[in-house]
Amino acid sequence: MSPRTLFRRLALIEAVTWTLLLIGMVLKYVTGTTDLGVRIGGGLHGLAFLSYVAATVYVAVDGRWSAGRTALGLVSAVVPYATLPFERSAERRGLLADAWRLRPGGDAPRTALERLLGLTLRRPALTAVVGVVVVLAVFTALLVVGPPVPSS
Repeated sequence: MSPRTLFRRLALIEAVTWTLLLIGMVLKYVTGTTDLGVRIGGGLHGLAFLSYVAATVYVAVDGRWSAGRTALGLVSAVVPYATLPFERSAERRGLLADAWRLRPGGDAPRTALERLLGLTLRRPALTAVVGVVVVLAVFTALLVVGPPVPSS
């Protein structure tokens, strides 16, 4: 999967799960009917958010994005639906490539992060499995910690 395809799909998924979460919040806080939508939509959105963040860092390192551009990509996940205009902007600016720059036979890595990314691109299936495990581990840890509790 190319950086363009990965980033585009996760930006869309992140936005769709925002919709699910917002619908769930309306059902819970406005109509008072159920909190099931928040539990399901929130969980799905949490997974999508973490996946989008990981993909943003991955694509940013490969594409040698500036720190500011990378931060803007990460912050776009916090604002509902902002991943979509950010993805379009990144596409217009030529920041989303059709192939991984650091793939085997591609550019030589210059930094430690680029070397790590290059290693992961040599074993994409293993990287995908490890990525899913890491995202699920972080997600599970956040579920165990629970939501923030207002201070007294």
